[in-house]
Amino acid sequence: MSTYMPKGNDVNNRKWYVLDANGISLGRTAAKAAHILRGKHKPTFAPHADCGDHVIIINSDKAVLTGKKLEQKAHIWHTGWIGGLKEVKYSKLMAENSDKAMTYAVEGMLPNNTLGRAAATRLRVYKGAEHNNAAQKPENYEF
Repeated sequence: MSTYMPKGNDVNNRKWYVLDANGISLGRTAAKAAHILRGKHKPTFAPHADCGDHVIIINSDKAVLTGKKLEQKAHIWHTGWIGGLKEVKYSKLMAENSDKAMTYAVEGMLPNNTLGRAAATRLRVYKGAEHNNAAQKPENYEF
């Protein structure tokens, strides 16, 4: 049996999925979103091809962090300047920018190459239950 190679028309048929993060942990939601963005849920998955779907995450402000992660976990980055190491605790990040916290989590689970960057462009994260992608007719994705 030969290995399946996805064709161009297989890749172009991308579906839209809605993930509701209400009451679900941040990491579990991000892992499922990264799984869909890569296309690993399809039987036609190929690791060298960008065959993933679009993902809309709603209610990111209602996602939970288990244990003491809210006080102990921090998002750390460097500005590129000398002494430019920055840090923000997840308690502040989830209170003010929960959509960014979810985006950081999903992008951290994608590969650090052109496929991962292309997959990250298909992610939309919203704080509330409303989103403006109704024209794409997204399907609810059940965990």
